[in-house]
Amino acid sequence: MERLVALLQEYNSGAHDVDQLFDELVALAKDLNEEEQRAVKENLSEDELAIFDLLLKEKLNPDEVAIVKGTAHDLLASLKPLLVPHWRDFETNRAGVKVAISDLLFTKLPEPTYTEKDCELKGLEVYNFVYENYRDASAFI
Repeated sequence: MERLVALLQEYNSGAHDVDQLFDELVALAKDLNEEEQRAVKENLSEDELAIFDLLLKEKLNPDEVAIVKGTAHDLLASLKPLLVPHWRDFETNRAGVKVAISDLLFTKLPEPTYTEKDCELKGLEVYNFVYENYRDASAFI
């Protein structure tokens, strides 16, 4: 994702013409792995894509998918300040992360598609993912 942003910034600054940008975008697309391609296609960061996948349910309409994408984005943004160094070592910090996840999911996920039980289960999945993958906010891509 950083490479794409850098290419666009170079183009916008006038360092590249359209043909050169196109050639570099084609080369970038060839270099991307499948998940990176999916993240670009979904217009999500790799972290957001991971959370999106955890939140996603089958048979969502396009509006609901958009809401779930926004929820994944908002969730990561709200968690970053809570993931202080060693947050996993203190019960109050872990509880704060759990509450932040639950509050956001209950507020943002579309009803009635996501029931209270769905929000509880998805919240637990997201918490476990965050606990296992993020020691602190610097771990975000």
